[in-house]
Amino acid sequence: MKFAANLSFLYQDLPFLDRFSAAARDGFGAVEYVSPYEHPLETIAAKLIETGLAQALFNLPAGDWAAGERGIGCLPDRAGEFREGVETALRYAKALDCDKVNCLAGIAPAGAERARLEETLIENLRYAAPRFADAGVKLLLEPINQRDMPGFFVSTTDHALKLFEAAGVGNLFIQYDVYHMQIMQGDLVPTFERLKDRIAHVQIADNPGRNEPGTGEINYDFVLKALDRLGYDGWVGCEYKPLAGTSEGLGWMRGYLDGT
Repeated sequence: MKFAANLSFLYQDLPFLDRFSAAARDGFGAVEYVSPYEHPLETIAAKLIETGLAQALFNLPAGDWAAGERGIGCLPDRAGEFREGVETALRYAKALDCDKVNCLAGIAPAGAERARLEETLIENLRYAAPRFADAGVKLLLEPINQRDMPGFFVSTTDHALKLFEAAGVGNLFIQYDVYHMQIMQGDLVPTFERLKDRIAHVQIADNPGRNEPGTGEINYDFVLKALDRLGYDGWVGCEYKPLAGTSEGLGWMRGYLDGT
């Protein structure tokens, strides 16, 4: 297993740019996070070189996060902003040598016509996927549970696949967050096995609580061994809320890193 530290969740006691070196010291091989756009791409690229970390993934610009927005992919009045975000993400992906970018569909506005939201997201995926393909970058779409994000527009793998089919273009993949999928679907390993050719990135957290593996109901020893058995060789993004400090709570990961 190859583990990536999600710096939007881990090492919250440190300034963002200091989290890179902390992740490297703890044995992570890569990093991911919600957004790199608050920092110049040259600054983040320098941090990756300094620490020897890979950039596993980041999201397309997701709107006003502080105001509660969680993506703009399905919002009809934000299509121009979405396309501008594609160009921004491509610049960062090239500078950070990142080959996967995630699209957050966004929260459906109250009273909005679902068919129109779906049509907007399909058109945005249809526009973005070839642009990223030309740059050698995979475009991902992440289903997110509706308990943590009420109204999030894409919350199951079946809906994601329906959107991909309707878009009718290649270079569209699922970001498979085990925590979200446990809440929305269950059947974690069979679903992964069925969709493994369409899954380009995996993230983990336990449930309930969204804390580190081993603190909840998900049998991560079984899940991670199954991913390995089924040929998943990508990064496993650690997108969880540490119960008592990031470094102190990494005992679950040590055995995978040292082969025990």
